[in-house]
Amino acid sequence: MSSSQITMYGADWCGDCRRSKRLLEELGVDYDLIDIEKDSSQIEKVKEYNNGAQSIPVIVFSDGTHMTEPSDPDLRKKLEALKLI
Repeated sequence: MSSSQITMYGADWCGDCRRSKRLLEELGVDYDLIDIEKDSSQIEKVKEYNNGAQSIPVIVFSDGTHMTEPSDPDLRKKLEALKLI
């Protein structure tokens, strides 16, 4: 992870990725985006987080936890718990 407290693995064609990006942006939360279409080597990282599945988005937090395909309410709850919003 870089200076941001959140890293999202996703792709432009992914509707859930677009939804999560929109929520993060609406809430003013900084995040790093890793586009697995532009950097296919990152697909292996996604699989590691998902026990072999390629499900995206995978959102990784500074506390070492991650969420895969989170709903907006679940993502918001996590951001509140981390005091990012």
